[in-house]
Amino acid sequence: MEKVHLDKLTTKAPEDISRENIEKRLEEIRAEIIEIQKKFHADGRKGILVILQWMDASWKDSTIRKVFSWINPLWVHAVSFGKPTSDEFKHDFLWRIHKEIPKKWMITIFNRSHYEDILVPSVEGYIDKKTIENRYEHINAFEKMLADEGVIILKFFLHMSKEVQKKRLEERITIERKFWKFDPSDTAARKKWDDYMEVYEEIFEKTDTKWAPWHIIPTDDKWYKAYLVADAILESLKSLDLVWPKLWNESILLDDYKLVEIIDK
Repeated sequence: MEKVHLDKLTTKAPEDISRENIEKRLEEIRAEIIEIQKKFHADGRKGILVILQWMDASWKDSTIRKVFSWINPLWVHAVSFGKPTSDEFKHDFLWRIHKEIPKKWMITIFNRSHYEDILVPSVEGYIDKKTIENRYEHINAFEKMLADEGVIILKFFLHMSKEVQKKRLEERITIERKFWKFDPSDTAARKKWDDYMEVYEEIFEKTDTKWAPWHIIPTDDKWYKAYLVADAILESLKSLDLVWPKLWNESILLDDYKLVEIIDK
């Protein structure tokens, strides 16, 4: 990907589109995803990894609910990555990530991801530049290996304006039912907004690949955001050469008598 300038990319839905039409289309997309996922699950040759990255208060939880709430819960798994634990710090930075990679026939959603291990230390400055550069190389190699092994990787950055973030953070200290969401670290990160944007731009430039592309999603209007994420997932599923598995022993279909005989047993 060429150099991205996030301040030049819109965070809003286009003015000439109808929210009603988009929400109707989202329902259609979700229905299509559910049907295709049955075949995806039965085919059993691929896994899908959905990576969500954002600044705080970007409605990522609603994205997960809107897109995945109708999918069979046995076929989808969500993982949240926070600050590494003391045990995780004793391993390489991808150790905790690799354990959560989807099995074939599964969809796994990463609520933040291994990109935090570039983003936060780059902004806070507690890891040297050489180590950060090495991590870019390790991530690209890691994702290429996953792709070669049958994992479809979709990476989404939920691109929100600083003004909308301010409004959403204020709601967390003024609306009682949202009090539980407030974390002082959110406001601390906001003070370094420009630094985070700069690192994200570098991440997109260095890790957008054919096997693991980045999708920058306008997020100020959550109805439009959910539609874009769902549409990208649907298009990815449609691009796969999925097949229904054959009966384990086709000889039982030679005549009706044998079929009934097998079932009766």
